[in-house]
Amino acid sequence: MVKKILKITVIAVAFLFVAIQFYRPARTNPPINEAETLEAATQVPPNIQSILTRSCNDCHTNKTNWTWYSNVAPISWGMVDHVNEGRDELNFSKWTTYSANRKSKKLEEVCEQVESGDMPHYQYLLIHWDPKLSADDIKALCDWSKTESAKISTSPKTEDSPK
Repeated sequence: MVKKILKITVIAVAFLFVAIQFYRPARTNPPINEAETLEAATQVPPNIQSILTRSCNDCHTNKTNWTWYSNVAPISWGMVDHVNEGRDELNFSKWTTYSANRKSKKLEEVCEQVESGDMPHYQYLLIHWDPKLSADDIKALCDWSKTESAKISTSPKTEDSPK
């Protein structure tokens, strides 16, 4: 009797796993206008660019590297959700569309998030080891983001969009 219940349970779980593969949320990488990127408007030294590419770009740009397991439900559902939330919160591919005030605030938040350990997201780090930030990475990001934020705060107002 136990074997029969176990067999039915395994078959049901397998069927459910196959069935959920048919719901595929959109994994997108919207087009990038290079004139709108962080690099187009801000000085990004090579060491900072390397950190951002390794630890931030998958969720905070339109250059997400969609890995093979991003095709497997239910993992895919969470990944798409995290990337969309990350882009909504901060998108380095849309940097110049932000107001000066928002840019300054986002740069301050970059430091706050990495110092607190909230970024990179812990779930991202479960399956990606390279993005883990060292103490030197965190210091470099904070020093850079504070410097850039100060430049924005002291520069004459530009005609940024009001986002």
